[in-house]
Amino acid sequence: MPGEDAVFTGIDEVAWASMRHAYGSAEDVPGLLRALASSSPQERERALDGMYGAVHHQGDVYDSTLACIPFLFTLVARAELPDRSGVVELLVSIGGGETADEGPRDDADPFDERPGGDERLDDGEDPVGDDDHAMARTAVRAGAAVFAELVRDRDPEVRRAAASAVTAFLDEPERVLGLLTERLDEEADERVRPALAEALGLFARLRPAYRAAAVDRLVALCAPPHDAGLRLAALGRLADCAPDRLPSDLVAVVVALLRARSRRPRPADLPERPDTDTLIGQLRRLRPADEEGARLLRTLHTGLGGRTADRIALLKGQLTSEASADRCYAVWMSAGLFREWRGSYEEPVALIGEQLGMGEERLREAAVPVLEDLFGLARPAADHLADLVAAGPEHSIRRWKSGVPTLGGPLRALARAGDRRAVPALAEVLRGPVVPYDTGYVIGHLGPAAQPLGALLRARLGEIPVDSPDAYDRASPLLFALGGLRHADALPEVLRLLHGMPADLRRRDWLVEAITRTVGAFGPAAREATPLLRELLDGGNAVTAAAALWSVEGDTEAVLPVLRQELTRGEHARASAEVLGRLGPSAGAASSDLRRLAGSEDVWKQVAAAGALWDIAGDPAPVLAALRPAWERNAHTRGTLAACLGRMGPAGAPAHDLLRAEVAAPRRHRARSGGYGSHDIVEDEQLLRACRTALGSV
Repeated sequence: MPGEDAVFTGIDEVAWASMRHAYGSAEDVPGLLRALASSSPQERERALDGMYGAVHHQGDVYDSTLACIPFLFTLVARAELPDRSGVVELLVSIGGGETADEGPRDDADPFDERPGGDERLDDGEDPVGDDDHAMARTAVRAGAAVFAELVRDRDPEVRRAAASAVTAFLDEPERVLGLLTERLDEEADERVRPALAEALGLFARLRPAYRAAAVDRLVALCAPPHDAGLRLAALGRLADCAPDRLPSDLVAVVVALLRARSRRPRPADLPERPDTDTLIGQLRRLRPADEEGARLLRTLHTGLGGRTADRIALLKGQLTSEASADRCYAVWMSAGLFREWRGSYEEPVALIGEQLGMGEERLREAAVPVLEDLFGLARPAADHLADLVAAGPEHSIRRWKSGVPTLGGPLRALARAGDRRAVPALAEVLRGPVVPYDTGYVIGHLGPAAQPLGALLRARLGEIPVDSPDAYDRASPLLFALGGLRHADALPEVLRLLHGMPADLRRRDWLVEAITRTVGAFGPAAREATPLLRELLDGGNAVTAAAALWSVEGDTEAVLPVLRQELTRGEHARASAEVLGRLGPSAGAASSDLRRLAGSEDVWKQVAAAGALWDIAGDPAPVLAALRPAWERNAHTRGTLAACLGRMGPAGAPAHDLLRAEVAAPRRHRARSGGYGSHDIVEDEQLLRACRTALGSV
């Protein structure tokens, strides 16, 4: 590439080998930087993928990330180099982008081309210090004058990427406002104009002193004669920074603009993208060609935030569009709405279900994961899920090029919705050559309807070699399902594992824990296991063994000393308190120990001990004392606390203001920026039910 030496002047003088990135030594970083200037599109894309995967892994900033910034700025300033827009976006991400100043977004593009952004992952690494992020932001700000030049670049993709960059990082507000308004007047490319409008909305939010002028311009951009894409972008940012200036018929206007936009011919000069095996390439293959449409809709939905009625109406309009791309965007946007905000979602969920029968793979691939995470809320789509499961085994089990298979998304979603039509398909899966690891966990959501699966689960458990290195991985889900079904006929197969496993078996203690929980779930029907459970009272699984023994025999005298002893051990104190609560008044001798634990600084130990004291002694004082600080300090405790208040009945009334506030709150209790868990929605719905039950107990 001509001029490469000038681009990378000084790169070999940097002590890269002494620096680090996500996977160790940063000695490979110069090669990645040079590859960003390669003449090969495939090599450039792999290099960008490598930068996100290692140097800026999951948004982290390392010393090597900081050392890259000057070279990245040199790259984007060289007009002769291709694909600079991706490097501009990398710089924006390293600097924190708009999210560093804007605060949390309620939605994220599930097909963001920047890999490593899924914060659901937890690789166990220590979090990167805020100082590194602050230094990165300072370094990107220091070079932000380059972005001001790039908003006039000859490459429209660079101009598009530079619009938000100059807004987020250039500390010259009058100059930025002038640049954005000038470019909006002069820009001819319909792919760039929406980015300029979005940047203007970001500017209005970041620069309150200049907000009025920016908002006035956004309002003007929302009206004819501007094109649909520009108007949608302006409306999205107006919803975010000046919702009072939105038109009263917002949803009707947006739906009409979306449909007008979908009827336009696709631009003929879209840049060609390489076909690579990178994460960027995989995500691109999943998304429709119109990436700008997804950005426009994300901006609008994010701006509307908790205005769930408007967002539901908008989704309905999108989901009934003739354009499959509009429907696909609606499915993606619905995920963020469902995860963060509470509402009545029967209509949009039913419409998402209809997408499964449209015969379009992309729509199906978008819709199924959304329905999987809805659990019971997916019932309005259950008929379509059942049709899909019945259409062929490929929807019941998913086979991967490497690793064990998993349940197919349609079957998992149907079972999680508690629909008995999942049972025959699950039976076929259990008869297959390999049982997907998640099968047992999914069966639990079917309740009594899954009883016919008990014999098959028992048979598959009996096939597992007791000395197999993966015995725990294979047995644990089956044990979980058998315990949930109370299928005590499987006790011989369960005890076979306990009797036969070698002392050095991998994850032996975990397997013993799973076995004893299952035996405890069987209750008195598992009396044959009593001698083994008594042996386990002296060991690392003592608490679970005690719980199981009490469930099987009801012998409080045998388990109470063990549980009191474990209550004093930090590792098992919470579990022991929970089991003591199940013993009820017969565990009164442990009350003094539980009172001490209720004063612990560990919020979960507090909650467990306080709840146990109510169940044992009917004493509301510890619960009420622990409840308020725990409720606010750790949202994960709320389900446990609400269930305890339900058991307390009128005695819990002094804390019912918290329950009423929770039921009235529009936002899900586990909603957070930048990430989510697959069970956030179902656990929030369980919390709401527990709150209503407790309030109804008075």
